[in-house]
Amino acid sequence: MKKIFLLFTVVFLISCAELQNVINELPQTSGLSNEDMAAGLRQALDLGIDKQVTKLTQKNGFYKNELVKILLPEELQKVDDALRKVGLSSLADEGIKALNRAAEDAVKEATPIFVNAVKDITFNDAKNILLGEDNAATEYLTSKTQTQLYDKFKPVISNSFGKVGADQIWNNLITKYNNLPLTNNVNPDLTDYVTTEALKGVYTMIAIEEKEIRTKVSSRTTDLLKKVFALQD
Repeated sequence: MKKIFLLFTVVFLISCAELQNVINELPQTSGLSNEDMAAGLRQALDLGIDKQVTKLTQKNGFYKNELVKILLPEELQKVDDALRKVGLSSLADEGIKALNRAAEDAVKEATPIFVNAVKDITFNDAKNILLGEDNAATEYLTSKTQTQLYDKFKPVISNSFGKVGADQIWNNLITKYNNLPLTNNVNPDLTDYVTTEALKGVYTMIAIEEKEIRTKVSSRTTDLLKKVFALQD
């Protein structure tokens, strides 16, 4: 009987220790309500969208930003190299610039979709995000918006190719390449490629702002941000 009692005591103590570890991992709310925590995460994401994603919609928002600049897909690197070798570097540069211009145009469609996704953050979402990595909020936003944004971006980028002249530039560029001797003709799906790269750029910029807020107290520009993110310091 003593052995059974001792066994139950040990199991109970182990269970208590494990429970305490779980409790220790949870942020101490310091008087913050569940809604405050969720609101703090919403505010952080709203700030990232407003501050960082808006930059991408400006002229050269992609093209002059080395973190997100859209370069040529692998299958077109040979096109770029070949054109530069025959003195058509300016045309190759214009081709890259046109891809980035289309992305800059498309990102303007992202904000309403992000705003709706941010509104849906719950306390449980907020708790998991606060306990997560430096990009946990961005990963949450990615999971909620990526498919919808792709569907929204793709037709916009397709239209943007005409709007910013990318279609003519690339038709000219690829035609010149395909007419070079000893080359295999190429006809890449640039709309899909630029759409995917534009999405990567958007999430990259949001992640930068999230990390700033998590790691720099000076980036927490409201009382709510200071209180909520103090829980994960």
